[in-house]
Amino acid sequence: MGWDFETEPDFQAKLDWADAFVTEHVEPLDLIWPGLEFTPLDDTRRKAIDPLKTQVREQGLWATHLGPELGGVGYGQLKLSLLNEILGRSQWAPIVFGCQAPDTGNAEIIAHYGTPEQKERYLRPLLDGEIFSCYSMTEPQGGADPATFTTQAVKDGEEWVINGWKFFSSNAKTASFFIVMVVTNPDVDVYRGTSMFLVPADTPGVNIVRNVGLGAEEGDHGSHALIHYENVRVPQAAMLGGEGQAFAIAQTRLGGGRIHHAMRTIGLAQSAIDMMCERALSRSTAGSLLADKQFVQGYIADSYAQLKQFRLLVLYTAWSIDKHNDYRKVRKDIAAIKVLMPGVLHDIAWRAMQIHGALGISSEMPFSRMIIGAGVMGLADGPTEVHKVTVAKQVLRDYRPTEDMWPTRHIPKLRDAAREKYAEFLEHEVGNL
Repeated sequence: MGWDFETEPDFQAKLDWADAFVTEHVEPLDLIWPGLEFTPLDDTRRKAIDPLKTQVREQGLWATHLGPELGGVGYGQLKLSLLNEILGRSQWAPIVFGCQAPDTGNAEIIAHYGTPEQKERYLRPLLDGEIFSCYSMTEPQGGADPATFTTQAVKDGEEWVINGWKFFSSNAKTASFFIVMVVTNPDVDVYRGTSMFLVPADTPGVNIVRNVGLGAEEGDHGSHALIHYENVRVPQAAMLGGEGQAFAIAQTRLGGGRIHHAMRTIGLAQSAIDMMCERALSRSTAGSLLADKQFVQGYIADSYAQLKQFRLLVLYTAWSIDKHNDYRKVRKDIAAIKVLMPGVLHDIAWRAMQIHGALGISSEMPFSRMIIGAGVMGLADGPTEVHKVTVAKQVLRDYRPTEDMWPTRHIPKLRDAAREKYAEFLEHEVGNL
């Protein structure tokens, strides 16, 4: 049989190691250095973090999303999914394991489309975890619709001059370089007229106007920038891929990024279930444990079933990517998990928050942050509504309209066909009556 829901023993041993390692050494980093995951290491943090990265490398778990030619081990998406479930519990874990977003997606497209010089300058230090990057695509007026993008690059001799605004460019304040998607040919449609450039963060004219926070987060502490590109000059060698290839490049990046978010979300949602169940077994009200209340039991049952369904679809999608080695062939399922992801995290975190009562809505528990994170997942890499349309269109491709007046499964029509098929038996039956 080809079906198997067990992990091979050697890799399970690595997962067990990662589980214990993250619990003991990495999750504490979230408490002592929160929000500094994408800040270049100072001497103090380097003394703590570098030895952890060394242990990860010794286990063969560093940058597992990449093949051996790029410093990874090439485990594939299915094994990466199982590992990411563990890493999703901690903000610092992806950094320590060399697979943090958006750097994973940015590294992937530089690996696919970058020149040897670009790989040496940007990819190598990115893979070594020494620098961070920013993907600068969304615009204030355009949101998820690139057809409305106005940021433009105009050729001037041997250089391109970039002008325009970008919004919600994650990690811009600590990134060493930006990947900027701009219009280079306004006379054709956006799918053929946009290009990408690698822009060093210290390039004159790259102006971070402000860093936007999430929810009630103070703007000064936010990590999603509003950027004004003002007469930013870059050489032809800064173009990533060819002119007009931005959309092909973006799909390579976003396909992997979407499923990686889903993988980590499984781990985060599971941690909410763990906290929910512990609370239910630890607190009493109105004369009995919370765990004995039917509403609480319903929350637990719904959360368990919801996460198991989501996890199976994510694992199936990861397996499909490994099988086809082509994100386009798995586009429907990637879009489907993108649709489900924010709802799964929101629903489970909300139930866990309710069970914790007043403590649950306080800043002393992580549920408010999870719920805001669910909102982010509903918008990152394209809003949920757009992906629902993608799923529907992909599903409909496998069907054809009927040319008959009645549906194919219309019972009277099927009954007539069945009677005709077995007429001789029906006649024999009548004759015996």
